[in-house]
This record gives sequence, structure tokens and C-alpha cells, in this order.
Amino acid sequence: MKKLILLASFSISSLLVTAQIKISGTVKDTKGRIIVGASVVVKDSYDGSVSDSLGKFSFKTFEKGVQIIVAKNVGYKSVEIPVTVTTEPITTNFNLKEEVTELKAVTVTAGSFEAGDRKKAATVLSTLDVLTTGGGNADITAAVKTLPGAQQVGEQEGLFVRGGTAYETKQFIDGTVVQNPYNASVPDLASRGRFSPFLFKGTVFSTGGYSALYGQALSSALILESIDLPDQSQAQASISSVVVGGGVQELAKDKKSSWGINYNYTNLALYFGIVKQKPDYFHVPEFHSTDANFRIKTKKGIIKFYTTYAASNIGLRRPDIDSLVLKDAFSIKNHNFYNNISWRENLGNGWKVNTGFSFSTNHDELYQQVQDPNNTPKTTGFSWIDSKNFTTDNRQDLTQIRTVFDKRISGISVLHFGGEYWYGYTKSNFNNSTSLLKDNFAALFSEADLYITNDLAAKIGARFEHSSIINKANIAPRISLAYKTSPSAQMSLVYGEFYQKPENNYLYYPTNNLGYLRATHYLINYIKTTTDQTFRVEAFYKKYHNLIETPPTNVYNNNGSGYAQGLELFWRDKKTFKGLDYWISYSYLDTKRQFNNYPTQLAPTFAADHTASLVVKKFIPKINTGFNFTYSYATGRPYYNFVQNGSKYDIADQGKTKDFSNLGFSLNLLTKMGNAFAVVVASVTNVLNTDLIYGYNYNHNNTYKEAIRPAAPQFYFIGVFLSWGVDKRQDAINNNL
Repeated sequence: MKKLILLASFSISSLLVTAQIKISGTVKDTKGRIIVGASVVVKDSYDGSVSDSLGKFSFKTFEKGVQIIVAKNVGYKSVEIPVTVTTEPITTNFNLKEEVTELKAVTVTAGSFEAGDRKKAATVLSTLDVLTTGGGNADITAAVKTLPGAQQVGEQEGLFVRGGTAYETKQFIDGTVVQNPYNASVPDLASRGRFSPFLFKGTVFSTGGYSALYGQALSSALILESIDLPDQSQAQASISSVVVGGGVQELAKDKKSSWGINYNYTNLALYFGIVKQKPDYFHVPEFHSTDANFRIKTKKGIIKFYTTYAASNIGLRRPDIDSLVLKDAFSIKNHNFYNNISWRENLGNGWKVNTGFSFSTNHDELYQQVQDPNNTPKTTGFSWIDSKNFTTDNRQDLTQIRTVFDKRISGISVLHFGGEYWYGYTKSNFNNSTSLLKDNFAALFSEADLYITNDLAAKIGARFEHSSIINKANIAPRISLAYKTSPSAQMSLVYGEFYQKPENNYLYYPTNNLGYLRATHYLINYIKTTTDQTFRVEAFYKKYHNLIETPPTNVYNNNGSGYAQGLELFWRDKKTFKGLDYWISYSYLDTKRQFNNYPTQLAPTFAADHTASLVVKKFIPKINTGFNFTYSYATGRPYYNFVQNGSKYDIADQGKTKDFSNLGFSLNLLTKMGNAFAVVVASVTNVLNTDLIYGYNYNHNNTYKEAIRPAAPQFYFIGVFLSWGVDKRQDAINNNL
């Protein structure tokens, strides 16, 4: 009986073994590389195996008929292959496609430098970088000028990028454009930006080819994202050689809302009494500024509000260039009010919304007056002198509303679309003659971030815009491609069309049937980024169309043209030298344009052929002190003297200024004063006392020219910044190491 049972068991086992069918094969990726540890199973069964070190798998199954074999592995998309299981062994091979993830995916970087806490950003300039750029005096624009693409222009505020004017670069805060981002200024002296770097958590400096979500900037966009909730409640105060101020930030106990208020007063009377200035100031620069904010955390987003008011008064005299005894007095009073509210929310099901509203008004009261040696008004009877007398009262308002929707369409690919509306109101009174401009500007835009693989991505978008003041519309297509060449390196290609309305001063004449200015951008770049090092090289070509020409007939036209092309390099290194952080930037620029009163295509006065910067930062933990140096160099810029010859302009004189060379230095000492965390800051510009010449002014008959120089060779600053509520010394030390 026992033998019979054993025989039966052996027979059944033999039948079962015979009934099992072998399934084998290999698992590789789409590039033919072996995938180890991939799971291969018969769907809805327990039969399966795992690929070995050679990518091979093998298992047996009892299933019969049509079955689905599934192969999957972390980081790859699952693949299902139908097979028919009969009595014969089956061989099937799998090629898994790498799954696109945010951590691995390539990103389009051509034309832009990103900074902040974004996951994919190659951090170039953080808030701390702005604060510690030697000689930059915590000005965002001064820090950005150390990056490739930006010119070293010192006689006028703004960013001059890749052969473009300052008007061609726009600043955006939380999506809406800022109409007056700089303080009021006087001729031939640049002013600093209105906004503190402490306001922002993210910065994107695009030197070209920027996103279709933004417009009305022919050359460049500086895109700023404000901070969310503060980490902790705190109070702060500051006292320095030029400014005193204080403020408070209060975080709610549930950490779901906060509010803050700040005030600063700037008066340079004491400073100018010690450091003599070239102009004769009859009213030293004086500024009042106050701002307030609140932030409310919503269910899956945040609402942020920011408002600021600033008032300034500046008055100075200079010798009149057409006289040995007369003076030109210039005065400007400015009031600026800016408001911004934004709402960002995750709506669920792959939907997000980002909407914003802003309102700003800027009021300038200015005059220029010819005066005698006793500082009293003087009329000479000579038109070339008396025409310098004028009064102007300008008011500029801008109201904006903007909404952007994001929809995740596949994997991490996202479709962005939305629109914006601007209402611009400008009223100008020049010598008691009033002009009024109103513009209703509307735009629709759409852009898709398409992640084809982890190594290949595309950004495809377009904008439609219409302006009522010129009664014209435009469509601006833009496309970018990026390919990852290694885990830490990638290349990008960009093409785009960019439009911008003419400046308001060209639109006061109703006979001028002007249209949009246009620029076509082409870019290619390569970037390699590791934790402590960044290397970047970018080549670009920009073609200008429809620039404004201003012939002596005063009938302006859009017949101007131009181009800009060049090569830029950037290298940042925190690794090679222990405790030392430095970056090097270089720009080569070949540009010419025919616009304004240029009689032919000429290299513009705001563009140097070669520009370079070296920024070095060394922090010594033992003494809690950072030492910061910035050296900037640029070859000489062109200058021209145009004179009228009938219905055109001729060049009476031209040349190039001497090379620009400027070494800035600052140090910051971290310490405690009583219960306060304190930072003591000292800085100086133009340490080597180089003679800085930005251009030349000419007298009326072209017999004399005068160099345009800074008001003083150097600017010195010393100040103490105190905060209560949080000790930031360790954070500052860590960020500097």
C-alpha cells in the first residue's frame, strides 16, 4: 500500500512539473542598458521573478492561454506584454522607459539665472549673496550686474542687458510688472533700487528667451518672488552713516499668518559734510520709505499683500557747460506708492492657480533753472541757454490684474495658461502744456512644460497682446529645448519673439503712428552644476526690428533696426579653496543699432565689447567676520556728439571712454549687542580710486566736452543692523561656509 501511495505521488508531481511552462528573457532600458532587480510577473498571479546582474529573468507558471507579463522597476514606467502560454517555453524581452521625475528631469535654463529655494534651480544669487557683494551696498541691481550679460553703466539707473537699453528690461514681483523699481534720480547720476533683498525668496534674472508668461520686455526680465511666512516673530533696527530705520514682523501662534511694518529715513547731509561731492547740493538727497505686509496661509496655498510708500527730495547745481559763470540748478521731488496682493492655491486634481493684483502711482515734480553766481534765476536771451529752463509735473499710474492656471497633464508635464490686463494712466505737464496718455493693455498666454524623458524637455508657448494706445496687436511664439548630457550637465536651445510698446515720451505726438518694438532671440547654452560648483557658457544672437527713430522733423517712425550677438561665461566655486566662495563672469558683446537720432547703425553708448567681474567672499568663523571683494572691468564704451544737418543728424565727434575698472570691498561682523543679534557692516566702492568716466556732455557749438563722472570717487558706508527674536549668526555662518 505504501509503495502504491509513493508511486501515485511521484506520478502527480511529474504531471505538475510537466504542466509548468518556463518564461524567460531580459530587462533593459530604452538605451539598451541592463536593469538589475526589475520585477517580472504574470499579472494577477503569484508567478514571477527578479532580473539578475545581467538583466536576465526566468520563472515557471501553471497559467494557460493569453496572459499579461508585467515588468516594472523603481524609476521606470511599467511595461505589459501579452503572451499565449501553451506547452512551449516563452522568451520575451522588456525595454523599460525611464520615468520622468522632478528630481531627475532636465530643466530649460538658457537665458536665465535662478536663485532661491526652488528644487531645480541652479542657485546663483541668494539674498545673502546680494547682501554680501563687495561694494554693492545690498542693492539687487548692483549684485545682478556681476552676472554675465549685464553692463557696467553708472550714469543711469537700470539694467542694460546684451545691447539693450534700461527700458528693455522689466522687473516683476509675484508676476506683476513694477513700473518704477528705482528711486528718483538726477541726470548723470544713477539711483538704487526701491526694494530690499530681504523681501524675496527667489530671483530669476533672464538675459533673454524668457517665459511666455511674461512680456513687454524686449531684452531681459528680472523676476522676483516674495517670501512666504517668516520663521519667527522678530523686531529689527538699523543705524548707519546714511540711514536709520526699524520694523517688526509678527508670526501668529498657529503659524498660519503674519504681519509686518518697516520704516526707513535716509539723509545724506552728514555724509556729504564729510565726503565732499562734485555737485553743489542745495537739498541733499532725502528719502522717507515705509512698507507693510500681511500673509495668510490658506488650505493649500497662501495670500500675500505688500504695500510701500516712499517720498524723496533732491536738489543740486552744476556749472553750465555753455557759460563760465552760470549754473544749472535741478530739483526733483518724488512720491511713489506701490501695492501688490497675490493668491497662490493648489486646487486639487492637478490644478493650481496663481493670481495677482497690483496698483502703483508715481509723481515727479521737477525743474531745471539757469542761475547766476548768486543762485538766482537768469535769462540770457540766447536760446541754447534759456531753453534749459523748464518745469515738469509727471504722474504715472498702473493698475494690473493677472491670473495663471497650471494643469498637470502627464507625469510632471504642466500646461500654464492665463491672462493679464493693465490700465496705464500718464499725465505730464511740461512748461504748463499738459499731455495725457491712457492705455488698456491685455494679454493672453499659454505655455507647456513638456518632460519627454528625464533627459529631454521642451517649453513651448506663445503670447497674444493688444495695446489700445497704439491700437495694435502681436503674437509672440517662444520655444525652448533642453537635453541632459550627464547627471549634472545639460544643453539648452531657445528661440522667441519679444515685443514692447514705445516709451511714453514718443507717444505724446498724435501724428506718430508708432507700433511695437520687436526683438528675435536665439540662444544656446551649456551648464554643469554640482553642489558647490557651477559652470555655464552661453552664446546668443538678438535681432532688433522696428526701433524708434527720432529725425529732426519730429515725425517719429519705427524704421530702426539693430543686432546683438556674443558669448558669455560664468564659473562659481565653493569647493576648491576651503572657506572661500568666488565667481567669475565674462561677456563678449558685438552690437549695433540705428535708433533715436543715430544716423546709421552704431555701437550704442551703453554697451562695452568686453565685461568681466570677479566676486570673492571669505568668511572666518573664529572671528565671525566675512570679507567680500568685487572687481568689475569693462572696455571703454562709445560716445557720440550728434549735430543736426538739415533733415538728418551727423556725427560731429566720437570716441571711446577709458576702460572701466572698479574694486569694491565690504566686511560684515556677526555679534551680539545685549539681547540683539547684530551685524556690523562696512563697505567702500572704488577702493583703488580709479578715474571712472561714463561718457561726455558737449556744449552747444561742439567746441568743448565734459566727462561724466560719479558725484564722488568713492562711496563709504558703515552701519549696525540689529534684530530681536531670532539669532541668525549660525545660519549666516553656515551659509558662508
